[in-house]
Amino acid sequence: MSEIIRYDINEDWAHSGMVEAGGFVFISYCACDGIGSIESQINRVFDHLYLRLDSIGLTLESVVKFDALFKNIWDIPVMETIIRERFNGKYPARKSIQTNFASEGLLFQLDAIAYRG
Repeated sequence: MSEIIRYDINEDWAHSGMVEAGGFVFISYCACDGIGSIESQINRVFDHLYLRLDSIGLTLESVVKFDALFKNIWDIPVMETIIRERFNGKYPARKSIQTNFASEGLLFQLDAIAYRG
């Protein structure tokens, strides 16, 4: 078994923002400030995911699955357009869920799993 590596540790939350284990990286809480349109927020969330992956030497093409959380599930087509632009045909598996966020104005958030191999 390979080593488990934890990144972005937050002691106050008792939480790791990313955990690498067995060739996979589990990324939680990709979100933005909750300001702007759904399109703007989705783009900024994917920017956040990109930066976090880049910090450990991975790219969006490394993402094999993500769970998308929406304030309004009918915004899925907006996300699909952005996925087509950013993933260049290398689409991850995904699940979309509607939820009520604790943060005012937040419309979109995601958790992802990337593969390092």
